[in-house]
This record gives sequence, C-alpha cells and structure tokens, in this order.
Amino acid sequence: QAIQAINGYTNMTAEEFTNMVFQKIDVNNDGELTLEEFINGVEKDDDLMELITKSFDLSNVLKVIQNG
Repeated sequence: QAIQAINGYTNMTAEEFTNMVFQKIDVNNDGELTLEEFINGVEKDDDLMELITKSFDLSNVLKVIQNG
C-alpha cells in the first residue's frame, strides 16, 4: 500500500494491485513468482519497470513526507 501511495497508484486496492502484477508476470500461473519470473516480467513491462524504479527513488518518499 505504501508503494502504491508513493507512486500514485491509489485508485486500486492493494489486492487489485497485487493481482495486476501477478497477471502480468506469473507466466506459469501457479500463484507464485520465482526470481526469474519477476526479473523477466519486469524487464518486459515498461509500467512495472517504471514502478520498480520509482520505488527505489527516495525523492518520491521525501515529497510524500513533506506533504504530510
């Protein structure tokens, strides 16, 4: 939920967000993500790559803290 709030994905619940990620990158549909699936999935999906990149960019965290 924190990652969603920091990156502006507040229009969906944490469960919806998680389901969206799994639909995109759980290629064998077993409900689990291996490290290989995760890396390959993120590399192939520009939106997820941007999300992961923003998640590690602490300037967004600072903005959220400053804005209360």
